[in-house]
Amino acid sequence: MYSYCSAVDKELIYLSITIVAAIPVLHRIGKELLDGNWSTDLIAAVSILTGIVTGQYLVALIIIVMITGGTILESYAIRRASSALSALAERLPTIAHRINAGGHEDVPLDAILVEDHLLIFPHEVSPADGVVVKGQGRMDESFLTGEPYEVKKAPGVEVISGAKNGNSLLEIRVLRAPKDSRYAQIMGVMKDSELRRPRIRRLADQLGAWYSPIALLIAAFAGWWAYDWQRFLAVIVVATPCPLLISIPVALIGSISRAARAGIVIRDPAILEEMPNVKTFIFDKTGTLTRGKPQLVNVLPVGGVSADEALAQIASLERYSKHPLATPILNSAEVKGLVLLDADEVSEQAGQGLEAKMAGVKFAVVGRKQFEGRETLPPLPAGHLECLLLKDGQLVAAFHFFDAPRQDTRLFLDHLGPRHGGRRTVLLTGDQQAAAEQLAKQVGIKEVLAAQSPEQKLDFIRGANKQGPTLYVGDGINDGPALAAATVGIAFGSASNVTGAAASAVVLEPSLAKIDELLHLGIRLRRIALVSTVGGLALSTIGMGFAAFGYLSPLYGALLQEAIDVLSVLNALRTSLGDDKVDYDQS
Repeated sequence: MYSYCSAVDKELIYLSITIVAAIPVLHRIGKELLDGNWSTDLIAAVSILTGIVTGQYLVALIIIVMITGGTILESYAIRRASSALSALAERLPTIAHRINAGGHEDVPLDAILVEDHLLIFPHEVSPADGVVVKGQGRMDESFLTGEPYEVKKAPGVEVISGAKNGNSLLEIRVLRAPKDSRYAQIMGVMKDSELRRPRIRRLADQLGAWYSPIALLIAAFAGWWAYDWQRFLAVIVVATPCPLLISIPVALIGSISRAARAGIVIRDPAILEEMPNVKTFIFDKTGTLTRGKPQLVNVLPVGGVSADEALAQIASLERYSKHPLATPILNSAEVKGLVLLDADEVSEQAGQGLEAKMAGVKFAVVGRKQFEGRETLPPLPAGHLECLLLKDGQLVAAFHFFDAPRQDTRLFLDHLGPRHGGRRTVLLTGDQQAAAEQLAKQVGIKEVLAAQSPEQKLDFIRGANKQGPTLYVGDGINDGPALAAATVGIAFGSASNVTGAAASAVVLEPSLAKIDELLHLGIRLRRIALVSTVGGLALSTIGMGFAAFGYLSPLYGALLQEAIDVLSVLNALRTSLGDDKVDYDQS
């Protein structure tokens, strides 16, 4: 009697342990099935339930351990960093310092109105778009412009929401409420693009789509033919696709580790599986295919001033500008040791140029379009950028700049077709048409879309996604929506946390060779993962045959599956080995 009770107690203990361990696994699998995801986990769920019903608790526990191990590895490989939306939201303050009759008061952002006057304390972030009324200082706007330098602020100069103040106190007049700011617009576009990011069909899903029903049919036939649940369980246990559930996460972790050694941060491991399927490659221009550092190559003075005098005058204005060409102008003036003047009544309107007064004289920096037709201008070399300095409306000098392509741009683009199956290469840029077309001609790109806003870039990529997987490379926060919308979004550098958060991968060293390494890494991962999974499934299929004819018990079937798993995992570990360098001439 005592022995009988002890046996019953042990059975209850084993049953309780198995059920407790199975509940979270079965809950997750059940949720996936209800969502319409009939993956390879279905076989595992059937194995666990059959093991419990037939009293084969150890077999069920072995299956649970294998599945849980694969899930843990998969979770480890999934990105941990915050989303792009979180990075955007965290940057903006929650309150603003609004000036009133008694000094100032702290108010929430939704209480800010156009024409309100706000104080921005040192090292604080601007809560709204506005224009400086009092104070002079510098602000970091790299989160939006992508330019890693601070812009000088003075009365009349615009301030954008999200810009970080320097050491000075500034008073601004609000031009747009926070909900209507450029910052809010980009955040809205980002949210929309994240919600509509294309789903990547994983390798395990593709293989499991045909393997799972075949395995279930074989197991059901074997159990019916032998009229034995144990035979059904033995077959289904051997059929449990653990090479899919474990070896692919192991291969992903190995690839992520190898990429990290090469200075590439993988934020979404699923892209490694999708990269070999990409046929459309889309690139931003400045900072991606070019060096992103325009150089002042020529100063053409007119009206009797010297080149250095003209450079000092334009540099005195550009100190207050956020335009990308301000940096090379200021750098050139600094190298020459030129003395800069203070400017008053600074104004910079988008598309209208920069205006200010120095010593009571009105100066302006404009583009060729704003000045064309008034008098003859020096010819602009193909592919160059230009700005003009005016004094009381008269031309003082023309300044020419050149942003050279990266040394490896042509080699990399020529390599995409034969090596990576690229069928379409697109230059998608916010720069002007002439400069974009000249670069495209130099590097061999035939499809060019210039003067594109972040919203237009997003629309183009969504259209391209309908034709197949896309890869987009960019380096500024204005590329954030496009990076989030592309099947594979790759960000250059680490200047913007928002850009990095929107991307699937971040290349810390701006180099197209690193993009190529990442593409080859995806090819190698897929090859090794296929060997591990297809080889493992083939061995499992052979084991299913032995189990179907009664040569394997459920327990020995589970142990055989463990041995197959070990072989698959050892092969998957090869993804972390090997040379990280890739030669463009490699065939």
